[in-house]
Amino acid sequence: MKTKMIAALALLAAAGAARAEVTDAGPTGFQVKHEVVVAAPASAVWAILVTPSKWWASDHTWSGSAANLSLGAASGGCFCERLPNGGSVLHATTVYAAPGQKLVLSGALGPMQSSGATGALTVLLAEKDGRTTVTVTYDVGGYFRGGIDKIAGPVDGVLGQQVQGLKRAAEVAR
Repeated sequence: MKTKMIAALALLAAAGAARAEVTDAGPTGFQVKHEVVVAAPASAVWAILVTPSKWWASDHTWSGSAANLSLGAASGGCFCERLPNGGSVLHATTVYAAPGQKLVLSGALGPMQSSGATGALTVLLAEKDGRTTVTVTYDVGGYFRGGIDKIAGPVDGVLGQQVQGLKRAAEVAR
């Protein structure tokens, strides 16, 4: 048992200073928040952030491949995915982009696309001593059959996976 506890603590330490939580959930909406420290400057994290094909998990795409993802990092830009046979998906629209500092996307991810729900996904980058704290919040509201609050936990889990992918990709690229 002691060995398993030590291994679990080592995994937590290796993940970096990561925090994740559903910060609020109710019948009309929820917020999830993730924070991680990346051993890379904000400019390097930004370069990876705006290239989701390098860090988004393929198993959380409609096409089955993160290589089909792109992100237009200017207002009006598209976080989009190419589908086979010429199809496409608009996951979110860029509404605010300050390179190396802040990115805000508006849209409904995953199964929320077929509902009346939508959200604001905000990514903040704060650099200190060559390390960047990445804070990601996703505020979601609207109608979702069965209750929007019921999917807060799963959305938190999927978003957490992507944030960890961003951290790994930015640190490897460094």
